[in-house]
Amino acid sequence: MASEEPTVRFGDVSHSTFAVGSHAQAVSHHQNAGGARPDEETEALLKAVRELRADLERVNGTDQTAALGAALADTEAEITGTGQATPTRRERLRELLADAQSLTAVLASAGALAGLLGI
Repeated sequence: MASEEPTVRFGDVSHSTFAVGSHAQAVSHHQNAGGARPDEETEALLKAVRELRADLERVNGTDQTAALGAALADTEAEITGTGQATPTRRERLRELLADAQSLTAVLASAGALAGLLGI
């Protein structure tokens, strides 16, 4: 008796990022679809966002770091998707970093991002 295996089909997966499995993670660094390249300031912001996200993986998580991590992920997605970070997004990061003063004192990446945001 043969078991019925589910059929999975993928259509066009260009410019896609996906992961399969219970612990799978997918990270995308695709150029945005609109083709708009970030300016130098936004490139520096994107680099700082990515560095702080990586550093946050190495610290004990709190509600505060989780909120900051989510905002960083949203910022990275916005920059890679549109070529820019809106003033609202930048303001949200400023607020979260101001609330996380201890992080900016301990993590060089947090201090670098704070500097880029004018804190």
